[in-house]
Amino acid sequence: MSEEVLNTSEYLRAEKAALRLISRAEQCTAGLARKLEKRKFDTACINAVISHLCEIGLLDDNRFARLWLESRLRLARSPKRLLSALCARGIARDDAEAAVKNVLDEDAENSMLAKFAARFAKQIAKKHARKSDGESEDVTRKLKYLLKSEGFSQTAIQSFLEN
Repeated sequence: MSEEVLNTSEYLRAEKAALRLISRAEQCTAGLARKLEKRKFDTACINAVISHLCEIGLLDDNRFARLWLESRLRLARSPKRLLSALCARGIARDDAEAAVKNVLDEDAENSMLAKFAARFAKQIAKKHARKSDGESEDVTRKLKYLLKSEGFSQTAIQSFLEN
């Protein structure tokens, strides 16, 4: 058998495996590449398959990020954790940030922030039974810093703290 026939055969097997995976669930390029590598396909073959699937629109990291975020929005703890999880799945940081920004509308962010702050309040309540005014201001400052570090927008934080 010639080298070209062997390469064509491997490409077709890799493409078939990729299409099976895509038919089960939305995939990102990095995740699909890892799955094909586990199936012992050649790197050049994997790259060719992924390139072709991207060209014809069956593989799209932006679509994957949007759908993944939408499916996890209610359970998410904070924007920062959503961003980290997307990056861990192989989505480029810029694409992940854009997807979080697009999917996380004002209502969703406010809801997530309220849940996050409620968990924080329970932790503080366990630590301190009674607070003086000075300690209350300190807790508010800590909460504001924590919310900012978890990726919540300044607008959402201010709105939450004013209510």
